[in-house]
Amino acid sequence: MANMDELKQYLEYILTPSTPIFVVGALIVLIAPLLVHFFISRSTPYTSLPSILLAGPPGGGKTSLLTLFERGDNATPTHTSQVPQSIELTTSTDNGVQSFREAAHEDAPGSHTKFILQDTPGHGKLRDLAMAKINDKDPLKGVVFVVDAAALDENLSAAATYLFDVLLALQKRMGVGKTSKAPPAVHVLIAANKTDLFTALPASLVKSNLEAELGRIRQSRSKGLKASGVGADELGDEDSEDWLGEYGSEKFVFSQMREFDVEVDVIGGSVLEGKVDKWWEWISERV
Repeated sequence: MANMDELKQYLEYILTPSTPIFVVGALIVLIAPLLVHFFISRSTPYTSLPSILLAGPPGGGKTSLLTLFERGDNATPTHTSQVPQSIELTTSTDNGVQSFREAAHEDAPGSHTKFILQDTPGHGKLRDLAMAKINDKDPLKGVVFVVDAAALDENLSAAATYLFDVLLALQKRMGVGKTSKAPPAVHVLIAANKTDLFTALPASLVKSNLEAELGRIRQSRSKGLKASGVGADELGDEDSEDWLGEYGSEKFVFSQMREFDVEVDVIGGSVLEGKVDKWWEWISERV
């Protein structure tokens, strides 16, 4: 009987309007949503899916690679894209799965990770789409820069100029961490496509030729800045900001990008023959 009386008194107290009751109720209304949001954000690593960006000059095979990953069959002829395209893919984290065709199946061993693969146009006037993606706050995990290894000699300058801009944007992106928390690292895969062709350069020559051309572009842009009439006091800061890799170095090599937490790999393959499993493995390790 005493317990019933105590219960009645308690109910009367909480149901009777009073200042303490209003304060407690307001705190519950305000704090509860914050706790729910905190729990969800802690349990979900991404507010959106991690993404991999396809970039590179026209004709390299970006759209064909996107189509191959999406359909899982032999590559089909594609035309030069004028608009960005995105697809959602699934990869298995099991080390025993080497083929992208196997990893895409839900019954493949290991846990599965979904990610977005975004193809961007390679035309010079449309490359801002790729650069905007690099500077975006979305969880970008890697850049696959596709080049035509069979025609690199004749297109070396154009391909290296685009690659220079991509690497410099990633370098500046990581440079933000000097004054604030650094963004997640974004690594780069240079996918040397069309290695099935007789005229194709091996991945090692693709790497050395691009490094040499990037070094020439770096020197040319530095001289252009000095010739533009920039004051001597301003030259040091501006030149260093737009200097790719190790500042002041005579030659450029991709390993210099490690200073900015950007790892660059060059791997050969062929979209036409479906020899893209090494590229898929690289992507799987990043997402």
